Amino acid sequence: MISRKLAAGTALIAAVGGLALAVQAQASADNVAFPENYAKGIKWLVVDKADAKQVNDLYATPEAIEAARKDQPMPNGTVFTVVQYSAQLDAQGNPVKGADGRFVKNEIRGFNAMEKRTGWGSEYPDTLRNGEWEYRAFTADKKPNENAKLAACFECHKPLASQDFVHAHDKLKEAGSVKQ
Repeated sequence: MISRKLAAGTALIAAVGGLALAVQAQASADNVAFPENYAKGIKWLVVDKADAKQVNDLYATPEAIEAARKDQPMPNGTVFTVVQYSAQLDAQGNPVKGADGRFVKNEIRGFNAMEKRTGWGSEYPDTLRNGEWEYRAFTADKKPNENAKLAACFECHKPLASQDFVHAHDKLKEAGSVKQ
């Protein structure tokens, strides 16, 4: 009887802890405002996503590219923005490719932002924390996407601690110093 109560109590604590973690993962998302000036940054990568039938344009601040080139952490205030476009589809529902072999962009589907600020992220447990980074998703009309599962952002970037939680870090080093 005692072991059943202990097991039930442990399960309840784990469930509450899991709920708290899920709430925490979204708790500071509102720190990240829509990055209105993202297009003044540098488009450093374009990714065709066949499974989602979309094209992602990735923008960074020039300071982020300089830091990457010097193998330094991203500076306070760094913002990475992903602009998600649907791909134009042919009659069979497959993405249309342009002369360059890339998917042809259609409409904006949404935006994702990753921003670093001194002191951010301290409320997250070590298992989830991504340094001082916060994440936020936005709809095509630039409003916060309240349905986004931001914990997935933390989980996806977590293994990249050695490169300041940034995907395609080597490509960032290679980015041009002028807007592409």
